[in-house]
Amino acid sequence: MDIKLKADDGHELAAYVARPSGSVSRAVVVIQEIFGVNRHIRSVVDGFAQDGYLAIAPALFDRVERGVELAYTPDDMKRGFSIASKIGMEDALRDVATAAEYAASQLGNEHVGVVGYCWGGSLAWVAATRLRVNAAVGYYGGRIAQYANEKANCPVMLHFGAKDPHIPASEIDKIRAAHPDVPIYMYDAGHGFNCEERKDFDPRSAALARTRTLDFLQKYV
Repeated sequence: MDIKLKADDGHELAAYVARPSGSVSRAVVVIQEIFGVNRHIRSVVDGFAQDGYLAIAPALFDRVERGVELAYTPDDMKRGFSIASKIGMEDALRDVATAAEYAASQLGNEHVGVVGYCWGGSLAWVAATRLRVNAAVGYYGGRIAQYANEKANCPVMLHFGAKDPHIPASEIDKIRAAHPDVPIYMYDAGHGFNCEERKDFDPRSAALARTRTLDFLQKYV
């Protein structure tokens, strides 16, 4: 379902929420790619709900343009990058924090993790270093190396594609060196391998990364 949230600076944003049947005691904030809270991200939210989590994806693009749902075309990618570039890290994190607070209020506890993809993968890392969350998982976050000097306040797991042309091996090595305790998994795949609508979708890699992610969340959230 779609809901409205209000950040601590007064900004109102949309969010997509899915709830599991029966009781729920854990939540996941799903952080979008640069394509908005589109069909794929909603399917990810629905998937986490099927696995027993209250799942919520805040519409981070609402600070620039509301209702953005992009496809995986070159033109839409350019548009997504343009919108994301206008949103500072602090404002994006503010909206992630708002979603996490909403989830905690629904649960009556603070068993909340974050899972982010692409742009959201980078935000998941910074959420782990700057926000109060129980765990964070980042998929192919291209800006994580820029924040490798920041220390995570919770367990973190990272997934990358070995064939990703956007994230050089040197950046992943930088993250490993700075955080040898963080599990970093490499897959024989490209960027966006978790998304069935992208050309680099790799079902085997996506399934393995999902299993690892769910085991990780089960342990720490």
